[in-house]
Amino acid sequence: MTKVELRKFYLNERLSLSDKDFEQFNRDICENFFTQIALDEISVLHSFIPMQNTKEPDTWMIINRIQKEFKHIRISVPKINLHTIEINNFYFEGPVQLKPNAWGIPEPEYGAATLTPDIDMVLVPMLIADQYGHRVGYGKGFYDKFLATCSPSCIPVGLCFYEPIPRIDDINPQDMPLKYCATPLKVHKF
Repeated sequence: MTKVELRKFYLNERLSLSDKDFEQFNRDICENFFTQIALDEISVLHSFIPMQNTKEPDTWMIINRIQKEFKHIRISVPKINLHTIEINNFYFEGPVQLKPNAWGIPEPEYGAATLTPDIDMVLVPMLIADQYGHRVGYGKGFYDKFLATCSPSCIPVGLCFYEPIPRIDDINPQDMPLKYCATPLKVHKF
């Protein structure tokens, strides 16, 4: 299937999740993330802030646990620049720093900028991945462009409610693959 077809299908699947399944899947993804991904060498972790209206995986569970249990890790959050189609990053100072953008996504209104080369790990929003680590996002290319500017040692980690599919038909050279994808069942390494 193509990205457009997969995007439509998996967005509908995600929106149809019951509240109970949504909560359980989020707990399972969080647990798998912390038990199967090493964080000892991570100093700066970039995390998307979830869109509630599309039932994105709840990164707040991961952010809050990192702040409590991994004091050596600084959290960075994105702000979309619609003019340049780029992501600007700011160190997370707390929920009061965030205000919804035009899409309803909470973004930092102020804060200290995070230098992209300093980011060690990126939690990537997505709808589905294939067995090669390619992903289907929302089609704007923000994260592919951002990941292309990160250090080669930076670890992109997708968070997804569904297991990887065999193949995405229309991958292109600008698509940046994941190194890991945390699902409710396990963490897949690519």
